[in-house]
Order: sequence, then structure tokens, then C-alpha cells
Amino acid sequence: MNEARTPGSVFNAVQLGYLVIESARLDAWRQFGEEALGMELAQRDERLLAFRMDDHQRRIMVQTGGAEDVVAIGWQLRDQAALDTVLARLRWRQIAVTPSTPEQARARGVAQFWQCTGPKGLQIELFTNPLLNDAPLRMRTSAFVTGAAGMGHVAITSRRPAAMLAFWNDIFDARHSDDIEAHISGLTLDIRFLRVNERHHSIAVACTRGRRMDPIRTRIQHFNVQAATLDDLSAAYVRCRKLGFPIALGMGQHTNDKELSFYVRSPSGFEIEFGWQPIAVDEHGWQPAVHQGISIWGHKPQQQTLGDKLGELGRALRSLLGTEFMPNGF
Repeated sequence: MNEARTPGSVFNAVQLGYLVIESARLDAWRQFGEEALGMELAQRDERLLAFRMDDHQRRIMVQTGGAEDVVAIGWQLRDQAALDTVLARLRWRQIAVTPSTPEQARARGVAQFWQCTGPKGLQIELFTNPLLNDAPLRMRTSAFVTGAAGMGHVAITSRRPAAMLAFWNDIFDARHSDDIEAHISGLTLDIRFLRVNERHHSIAVACTRGRRMDPIRTRIQHFNVQAATLDDLSAAYVRCRKLGFPIALGMGQHTNDKELSFYVRSPSGFEIEFGWQPIAVDEHGWQPAVHQGISIWGHKPQQQTLGDKLGELGRALRSLLGTEFMPNGF
């Protein structure tokens, strides 16, 4: 694909690099990441789990703590020029940015990173040079699709969608791929999909229509990983069910990026979408569209009780009493 970059733009120079989760359930996360999702367990001790998906030393890290949530997202910039551009944009908005210590960088599997607090209090960590491991992967999944498009995507619910979208647009030059109108647990959701490279989306932002509420306890609603083959997808589905990890949405195909996938609930409560073969965006002639519903077929709720639905509604109503953090200038 031809690069689509405007002067000063970092579009096509950004990719989702890693995720950091805080959990007190390290034993469950070990089984979930290694046996259910089929990743390689690269490190395990009483404080940290680290999983490999490709030649990066680590892509998903679970550190001990009580949040039961994603606490940091690592974004890889292609080169120093792209990193300098992003850092300058953050500093211009007076958003505090601090460099990592060597010990912090090693724990993330990178040479160095720069960190700031992003939307919803997510730690945003920026790096250029991942530490690599060329040893053969030992995984139940044959391979994951990563490369220049990154390791997948994150989906975030927001009560301040305009500010949330502005952050990703202004800092990463994210582009609007398309939108979905969906109806979930009695709420109407508007979901906007943003790309930072040829991956159809690296960020999805969902909001309730009308009165802004947030029915999701965690900072992200789900993150996505992409398997290399259809056999990998079906095998992961079977493993998750056999091991007893709750299937949130059964197998199905999305309306917008055409990805085949299922959603499984992680030990921390948020979901992981395990998918296969989404479309890549061709910048020449791409036009955003509005799709009705998240799926062409499938993605039916599984193992969801009335209590679960009432819990989501209760959280949505309680969210009206709080505030949603947004960085300075947004």
C-alpha cells in the first residue's frame, strides 16, 4: 500500500504496541493467556506475567494489583521523528510527559518509553524500539497478525466522545474509518472507528446516544488480537469454552471490517476479541459509512444473565454522578 502521510502527520507511523493489565488473578491470567488465547508465556513470577505473540519480547503484561483493568497502552512510533512530533504535540498542550527509567523500560520490553496520562486515566506510553526475541515461538496459536499495523485494537466507552476523538485525532492523526449504530442492553450506542495505519481500526470509541452514560466498569471495553488462520480462530474458541472462560459474544462477522471473531471475558472482567481476517483500508477512495448493528451474522450474547444486564444499567446510571478524566486541552 502507498503511504498516506501529509507533511507533519504521523499517520502510518503509529501502531498499537503493547498492553499492561493490573490484576490480582495472575494464576487465572496465566491460564487464560497461555492455554486459552494460545500465546507464549515469556515471563512468570509473583509480580508479573508477560506474553509473546511475535518477535517482540512481550506484547501483553499482567502486573499484580487490584485494578482488574488495563492500566497502560504502549504505542510504537516508527522513528525518532514521529516520536518527536507526538511529544511536541503533548507538550504544546501542557500535558506532562516523563521518560521511563531503564528498569521500567526493560519491564515493558522496550529500549525506552515516554509516558503521559491519557483519556479515562489510561497511561499512554510511547516508544520506538521494542526489544526483540528471535527464538521460535511456543504457542498453541500458529501465529498472530501484527507487523506494521500493530497487535490489534482497543475499544473504549466514553461520556466525552468529542474530547476522546479529538485526542486521538490531534495526537496521532487518526482517521475516521466508519461508524456503527448498535443497541445493547437497552441502550443505543454510537461507535466511531479510527485508524492510525492500514488496520481498519486501532481505536474504537463508543458512547450512548442522548444522555451520556458509561455502562462499562473498566477503562476499555475490549481489546482485539488477530489470529493468522481460521483454524487458529476456531481452536481458540474451543479452548476458551473447554477451560470455562465465559464467552461474551459467540462467533460472528462484523458489518464494517468484516472480521470473523468471538468475544471472551478475561479474568479481569473486560473482554478480548479473538479475530481473523479483517479488511485493510486502501486510502485511495475510502469513504466512511454508517453500519446498522455490529454484525452481519452471529455475535450473539452467551452466558449473560438478567443480573449482568441490570449491572450494566446500574453502572450506566451511576456514571452520571462522576466525571471522566480527559487530558489538558481536550
